[in-house]
Amino acid sequence: MNKTPLVSVLMAVYNCVNTLKGAIDCIIKQTYTNWEIIIFDDCSSDNTYKLAIEFAKKDSRIKVFKNETNLSLAPTLNNCLKHARGEYIARMDGDDVCNLTRFEKEVKLLNNHPEFAVVSCLMEMYDANGVYGKVGFPEYPQKNDFPNNSPICHAGCMMRREVLEKLGGYNTSSKVERIEDYDLWIRLYDAGYKAYNIQEYLYSMCNDRSAIKRKKFKFRIKEYHLKKDMCKKFNLPFKYKIKSYKPIILGLTPSFVYTFLQKRKYKV
Repeated sequence: MNKTPLVSVLMAVYNCVNTLKGAIDCIIKQTYTNWEIIIFDDCSSDNTYKLAIEFAKKDSRIKVFKNETNLSLAPTLNNCLKHARGEYIARMDGDDVCNLTRFEKEVKLLNNHPEFAVVSCLMEMYDANGVYGKVGFPEYPQKNDFPNNSPICHAGCMMRREVLEKLGGYNTSSKVERIEDYDLWIRLYDAGYKAYNIQEYLYSMCNDRSAIKRKKFKFRIKEYHLKKDMCKKFNLPFKYKIKSYKPIILGLTPSFVYTFLQKRKYKV
């Protein structure tokens, strides 16, 4: 790499005292070292904030803040962004871990490929018993990849700060609650930017395999409207518009069928 830009890691945390150490440790041990972590606690009821402060005392690259009231993910990430100084913005959740070469590989990609505004990776899902699922994403996401599912791993991404700010950061509207990342990528592509997914499993999401749950139906409805509006915005053919109904169909699917489909989807 011909330059080592500062990477600002946005980490919105809430009640993750049992997993926060692992999330921070995997950043501290990254092969790429020019980073800072902006941690914003969203009024946790456990000792998450206290633990984050202890890490900050040991490493000046870790900055910790706390919301005055519980705000949810999108506005908390925007608060993180206000304090970030880096040229590149990375995401990390307080209950996940990532490969120790993740930052090095993502920075190198952004340095060498100015045509990409965002770079991300593939993702594993794990629990106390180990990895139980893998989630793939297209190497070169296209607009016609969006109707099915979000084609970019948000938790494992790294973005150009200037692009994220031009997009206005994260959308805090209740219309995209729980699908803020999907909305961000749609706005990114609508503005003419492109993303790239490294075809390596560099991010691992902690998720109990025995706790596969449905989304509340109100969030299914929100996703349906987002997909429907996106198809119109991207001027996609009718065959893609049909996929807008997928969230509603899944929401109406019997629980045992839905659970079977989800386990099959994430099977290693």
